[in-house]
Amino acid sequence: MDGGLRKGGTGGVNQTGVRDYNERLLLSMIQRHGAMPGSDLARLVGLSPQTVSVILRKLESDGLLRRGEPMRGKVGKPSIPMELNPDGLLSFGLKIGRRSANLLLLDFAGAVRAQVNTAYAYPLPDALFAFLEQGMEELLQKIAPELRERVCGIGIGLPFELWKWHALVGAPKGAFDAWRGLDIPEAVAAFSDLPVFVVNDATAACRAEHLYGPRRDFGDYAYFYIGSFVGGGVVLNDTVFEGNQGNAGALGSMPSTGPLGESRQLIDVASIHLLERRLVEAGLDASVLWRQPQDWSGLSRYVEPWIGETAQELAKAALSICSVIDFEAILIDGAFPAEVRAELVERVERYLVTQDKRGLIAPKIVAGGVGENARAIGAASGPIFSQFLLNRNAGLSSI
Repeated sequence: MDGGLRKGGTGGVNQTGVRDYNERLLLSMIQRHGAMPGSDLARLVGLSPQTVSVILRKLESDGLLRRGEPMRGKVGKPSIPMELNPDGLLSFGLKIGRRSANLLLLDFAGAVRAQVNTAYAYPLPDALFAFLEQGMEELLQKIAPELRERVCGIGIGLPFELWKWHALVGAPKGAFDAWRGLDIPEAVAAFSDLPVFVVNDATAACRAEHLYGPRRDFGDYAYFYIGSFVGGGVVLNDTVFEGNQGNAGALGSMPSTGPLGESRQLIDVASIHLLERRLVEAGLDASVLWRQPQDWSGLSRYVEPWIGETAQELAKAALSICSVIDFEAILIDGAFPAEVRAELVERVERYLVTQDKRGLIAPKIVAGGVGENARAIGAASGPIFSQFLLNRNAGLSSI
């Protein structure tokens, strides 16, 4: 075994030269399962207690972990659980949507420290990078000076190939050409030295749900996020699967059928832009859909039929997804108030009963738990996840 990598049963490596792997492993376990004493971590990951103790001390000295309250009630000395230090890492997350952008500052425990928002007719690079530069300065002023050195990067979540959507958002032809071929990290480097991580906005939302959502009992599920356009993500073996081009879970592109039998995609029949269009046609101010805090209570006449139509399409899409991978659940979230999400989930469950399920096991339909901020939170988790947690999609062992 000299010179080799000796692995434990669940992926731990005792070789000192690969401590970075073990540090990520222990941080990932604590992030996923909560505070734990070193003895429990050692059993869980297959490392020796001595190895775990050394790594935990280093992570504590680096400010990434802190000691929790002693666990009493057992024979012997009380166990001291180690937990993530919320101040240990901070990260910016920018969500670029079709109608609005949201910039927030996320801490290591997944809490939003501060955020700023902007709305627009359609997104253009110059205005958005100006918003990002000004917004970061504004958010940094809201935290203690010593914490500003703990910011580890900028995550940016946006729809891939944004220039293809000009017609659907009402932008003039050619207005989005500035996005084509744009090197986003290079553009951000003009005003920030922080590393930049770009991710599909719906995949970012899925990661936020997986890292910080309340449901930790599903290891395999598909995720719908309904914004101006519907998108999605895929979780396999308890990790967000991005695919070889970062476009796995492009559920908005799933085929659908229009009222006359014409070929459509899910984005054409299950997105908030359809509700927005109805409000405009009725002479109402559609910007209420994107304002913060969200309040759709005065729009029930238009929201109710939209929920019904969207639920029917999501029920059909859920079964199509499960015909490829046997997902145990379908999670649904979106840029809408919690009561709208609850009603949509209930209606999808109802429509699923009437679908043809021959040869399929119907998945559980579950409400997501992160909400409207999911895309920005997921984007902000990118720098933290990429630099400090274990990425099983990168060929590393599972935890």
